[in-house]
Amino acid sequence: MIIKSYDDAIGRGITQTSKNIFRRLSVHLKEYDITPEQWTVLKRLGENDGVTQKELSTTSEKDQATLTRILDILERKRLMERKPNQDDRRSFLIYITESGKQLSQELFPLIEKIFNEEILIGINEDEIAIFSRVLEKIKQNTV
Repeated sequence: MIIKSYDDAIGRGITQTSKNIFRRLSVHLKEYDITPEQWTVLKRLGENDGVTQKELSTTSEKDQATLTRILDILERKRLMERKPNQDDRRSFLIYITESGKQLSQELFPLIEKIFNEEILIGINEDEIAIFSRVLEKIKQNTV
């Protein structure tokens, strides 16, 4: 089956859903003084610490300018720090701080709960798996 109105059925649907999820997460993260964008970067740092900004840009799917802004904010909040890269004096390695690790560990269960109890309510695991596969195919087709 080919969908005739691609914009409404796919593009608009994905965009609106993404915005809705972002808003929902923003409400819950506000009390932690962190945005969903900042959380994404902090989470990636927690998974792979001591990376260059370029590597972090790739894993967090943020452009360099956006990532620099987010890193500046996270650094002011003392959630991450930059250290000189011994292999390349022109760059820095990005590390999550103990405060960043603590916040990340506190937020993981909250984010999981938000998805399970609010965002994915009424959607079974099979539907989520199919949806994820379709999104991945669309993503690969648009790279």
